[in-house]
Amino acid sequence: MQLADKHEGTTTKAFAGLRVLDFSTTIAGPHCTRMLADMGAEVIKIETDGGETMRTRPPLRNGCSTAFGQLNVGKKSVVLDLKSEDGKEAVRRLAATSDILVENFRPGVMRRLRLDYDSLRQVNPRLIYCSISGYGQTGPSAELPAYAPVIHAASGYDMAHLAYQPGRNRPDYCGIYHADVVTGTYGFGAIASALYQRSVTGAGQHIDVSMLETMLSLTLTELQSSQFAVPPPPRPMFGPTETASGYVMITIASEKTFQALMGVIGRPDWVSDPRFATYAARRENWAELMDGVEIWSRQLSTDACLRVLGAAGVPASAYRSVSEALADPQLAHRQALSEVRDEGGSFQVLNLPFRMSGADTAPARTVSALGEHTDALRQEIGLADGTAIPPGKTAATS
Repeated sequence: MQLADKHEGTTTKAFAGLRVLDFSTTIAGPHCTRMLADMGAEVIKIETDGGETMRTRPPLRNGCSTAFGQLNVGKKSVVLDLKSEDGKEAVRRLAATSDILVENFRPGVMRRLRLDYDSLRQVNPRLIYCSISGYGQTGPSAELPAYAPVIHAASGYDMAHLAYQPGRNRPDYCGIYHADVVTGTYGFGAIASALYQRSVTGAGQHIDVSMLETMLSLTLTELQSSQFAVPPPPRPMFGPTETASGYVMITIASEKTFQALMGVIGRPDWVSDPRFATYAARRENWAELMDGVEIWSRQLSTDACLRVLGAAGVPASAYRSVSEALADPQLAHRQALSEVRDEGGSFQVLNLPFRMSGADTAPARTVSALGEHTDALRQEIGLADGTAIPPGKTAATS
């Protein structure tokens, strides 16, 4: 039985009734606000008349990006010119009715537009304003341009990763943007925390999320060892173990796991061998230990290795492509994917990786067309489509 089955049929959304203004683009901010949308918040995505960058990113079908859809399903789309007084006034009026605002412009942009936290809290003291940036909102690096690959390099993450690639001296290319996804997730957590605090104090606040510090949080061991002059001791290098038909990943994380693996490979004597008998000894002789494991694994196919290792309780997996991973029956059991639609047709998106017994966490079913909700929201806030703001009128005086 799945967790959600305990409350079968529930349509409760944990963040139902919350309104979010989403000024973010690309990945980090949109990932954060997609999570808010899945939890039931009304997310209003503010775009230019050309649409945000990800609308043009492949895969494209009939001009519609599924990458954009993955990040923005369930959000409303409103087109505003933030450089015009009309656009700024629309934002002020929307902010007055909103609970959360998320933006990932370079620090200073929203201030120059007079749409920064200090400006908007004047119209809504309960507003939770989340700013996501490369280096944080203040400091000597604050206004430097930053994208995920730059932050991977700047944080030390790439060089830390390189240290685990024997014989390599050139950092890897960056194809998967960890900094964006993890930063967006931290933003989501900070917003949830601020919502709880607001329920106690009644006041909103400004949240400042740094991609640089996010990536440093992934270098736990390296962050600690870098503080001391004594060279860190060697550590297990988990990597591919060759089989007769490919590779498997085997992880030895406890004495129980180690002893089970030694039984599987026919070397129970190694449990008491001074080279491997303790965790510290295994660290010193890790390559020799895994060479011994590979003598065994090379005699079996990948599937056969996994069957034996699984039966013994040793954590292991084949190296799979994303397509192969998506075909895993476990994901079907978890209902990890949902079908959604945009103007280009239907496709699947990944659901939130958690389930709740008392709340529905599934995404909405459609991706909004550019500007689809502009007219309706302008009417709601008293700015009928095409109507200019009279001179001298503002949200406070209109």
